[in-house]
Amino acid sequence: MQFYNSLSRKNEEFEPLHKGRINMYVCGLTPYDHAHLGHARTYVAFDMLKRFLRHKGYSVFHIQNVTDVDDKIIRRSKESGTKPAELTEKFHAEAMELFKKLHILDADAYPKVTENIPEIIAIIQALEKNGYAYETETGVYFEVKKFKGYGKLSGQKMDEIRAGSRKEVDETKRNPEDFALWKKTKGEIMEFASPWGAGRPGWHIECSAMSGKYSKTIDIHGGARDLIFPHHENEIAQSEAANGVQFVKCWLHTGFLTVNGEKMSKSLGNFVTLKDVLAEHSPNAVRMFFAMAHYRSPIDYNPDQIRQAESTVERVFNFMDNLDHALLQKEKKAVADRTLEMEAKNKFRNFHHFLETDFDMPTSITYIFSLMKSANTHLEGGAYDYGALELIRSEMEKALGIMGLEREVKKMEDKTRELVELLIELRDDARKRKDFGSSDKIRDRLRKLGVALEDTDGKTKWKLQ
Repeated sequence: MQFYNSLSRKNEEFEPLHKGRINMYVCGLTPYDHAHLGHARTYVAFDMLKRFLRHKGYSVFHIQNVTDVDDKIIRRSKESGTKPAELTEKFHAEAMELFKKLHILDADAYPKVTENIPEIIAIIQALEKNGYAYETETGVYFEVKKFKGYGKLSGQKMDEIRAGSRKEVDETKRNPEDFALWKKTKGEIMEFASPWGAGRPGWHIECSAMSGKYSKTIDIHGGARDLIFPHHENEIAQSEAANGVQFVKCWLHTGFLTVNGEKMSKSLGNFVTLKDVLAEHSPNAVRMFFAMAHYRSPIDYNPDQIRQAESTVERVFNFMDNLDHALLQKEKKAVADRTLEMEAKNKFRNFHHFLETDFDMPTSITYIFSLMKSANTHLEGGAYDYGALELIRSEMEKALGIMGLEREVKKMEDKTRELVELLIELRDDARKRKDFGSSDKIRDRLRKLGVALEDTDGKTKWKLQ
C-alpha cells in the first residue's frame, strides 16, 4: 500500500509504526462559525481512508482536535457578546451533527485546547530546556533558525520565509520568522495561567501537544493543503525539537475546494455552508461528488455536478436493488456465467489495487461502473448465475461501505412491510371469495420469500423466517 507523502513529495510504501495499528491525526475545526463544504471535503476524504484501512484489517485510532482557543474565536465572541466556550460548543455541536448526517464516522478522540493547557505548557518547557524557545515581554517564541531542516515539508527556503515574516514584525522577537508558542495577555476574555504569566497558546503548539498526548510519532497526519505552511511546518519543528524523534511518518493533504476557481474560505466570504448544501442534496450525493475527484486534487463547487452525483448514486442503488431481487428468485433456472464471474473478480481486484495506490478513488470507481454494465446485461437474461451475483453483491456492499454510501435500509424495510401487508390483504380477499387456489399460491410465494403466515382467530399474522 502506497501513499503520496507530502514530506518526500513521492509515493512511498506505507508501514505503520506498530503492526496492525495506525494512529491518524487530522486537524480539526476552529468552531467560530458554521462548517462549510471545504471542511466536509477534507473530513470525507479521511473518513473514506479510515474505512478502507479498517477494511484492510488495521486498527485505526483517529484523533481530531478542536481548536477552541484562537484569535478568531475571541473576535467573534466580542462581536456577538457570547462567551467563547458557548460559541465554540454551539458551532462544534452543529458541525458534528452535520458530519453525522454525512456518514462521517466519529473520531476516537476529540481533544480540546482548553482541556490540554498543562500538556501545552509542558511541551513549551521542553523546548525551552532544549534551547529552541525564548521568552520576551510579549510571549514565548520558537527560534526557527535553530531547527535544522525547517522548511522541509513546504519546500520554502529560509530567505523566503524570512521575507514573508517581515510584514508584521514583533520587535521583541529575536528574528522575524520566529513564531509564538505562548502569547502573554492582561485581562483578556480568554487566558490561562502559566509559568510565563497569563496568556494563551499559539496555534501551532496546540496540535503538537494534543497529538503528542497519544503518540510521539504519528503514522498519518492529515489536513487540507493550505495547512502545510506554516501550521504543519511548525508542528514538525516544535514536536521534533521537543521530543527528539520523527513527528509524522506520512503526511497526507487534501486539495482545495474552490468556488469559481478560488479557494473556498471564510476570510474570502465565498464559502457555502454544509448545512445549506445538505438541505439541497443528499449525503450520498455529496460523498459521491467528492469521491469522483482524487483526494489531492482541487474540486470546484458545482451544484449541477452534485446533482449528477445524485443520479449516479441512484443508478448504483437501483443496481443493488436489482441484484437483491434476482437473488430472491433462486428457484428460477440457473446458468453458469464464468465470464461474468472472472470479470467481477478482476474488477474488484482493480478497485482495491487503485485504493492501495495513493487512495485513487476515482479510478477505482470506474471498475465498479464497468462491472455494473456487464452485470446489468446478465440480469436482463431469463436465467442467472447466482454464485456470480452473490459475489458481486458481497463485494459491492464492501465497496459502498468504504465509500460511506448508505442505502436507505429503513425506507426499504418500510416498503417491504407494506408489500407484505398488501399481499396478505389480497389473500384475505381470495379466501373470502373461496378462491383457495389464489390464497394458497400467495401463501406459498410468501413462504419462499422467507415470510411465514399464521392464521389465528380470523386474523393473519406474519413473521420473517
